[in-house]
Amino acid sequence: MLTPLFSAFANLADHLAAVLEPVFHGASTAAAIVLFTALVRLAVHPLSRQAARGQKAQAKLKPQIAVLREKHGKDSKALQKAVMELHAAEKVSPLSGCLPGLLQMPAFFLLYHLFSSTKIGDKANGLLDHALFQAPLGGNWTDALAHGGVFGARGLVYVALFVVVAAVATFNYRRMKRQMAATPLVAPGGQDAVPGMAAMNKFMPLLSFATLFTVAVVPLAAALYVVTSTTWSAVERAFLYRDMLPAPAALATAA
Repeated sequence: MLTPLFSAFANLADHLAAVLEPVFHGASTAAAIVLFTALVRLAVHPLSRQAARGQKAQAKLKPQIAVLREKHGKDSKALQKAVMELHAAEKVSPLSGCLPGLLQMPAFFLLYHLFSSTKIGDKANGLLDHALFQAPLGGNWTDALAHGGVFGARGLVYVALFVVVAAVATFNYRRMKRQMAATPLVAPGGQDAVPGMAAMNKFMPLLSFATLFTVAVVPLAAALYVVTSTTWSAVERAFLYRDMLPAPAALATAA
């Protein structure tokens, strides 16, 4: 049922690679994947802007949520219901930031399938013959380690990707910690300002580092999508949420 879709995407990848070949030569298919990722992120950008507005609106509800917390005391069920009603009345969704990420998943799985399959329909998958430098786009880090080790020709491609991911993850971690310090979701008494969200946000800054594992195990083509999309997200969020961060000096004074 999905074979026509995979065939159409394979043809798109071939056409993009052909256009980029005069500039990128043997790495043209890898460049086409990066370009495809950028186009997907550009298409989703309006939703990212909408999600940013929603999260900023949610931050402005903190005083009203504090009043509800005082009113309901330790009755967590009543507090949660009141907070959800407040969100509904103000047309703010606590999960608004999840939609852009969810809409990107089909593109990721499409790349994953294409570069994991030996055939597309009844034909051999010609995309598997393409590589980034000497690393096949259908291979993964384990394959690279088996052909020259960490610092072999293939392994160095992954070393470069890991360095980029680690740098972006560190940037995201520091930025999210600053944002959480500026808009805490836990009251001084220990109650969640938004029930359940504080526990989630303690773990969220670490999620960027999980991308290292993803890049290591998926086909290189899908890893390029992940690295490009993650880097785009870091830059996009730094721009969209720039007014939600306190100055470093303000944090130091507060500490």
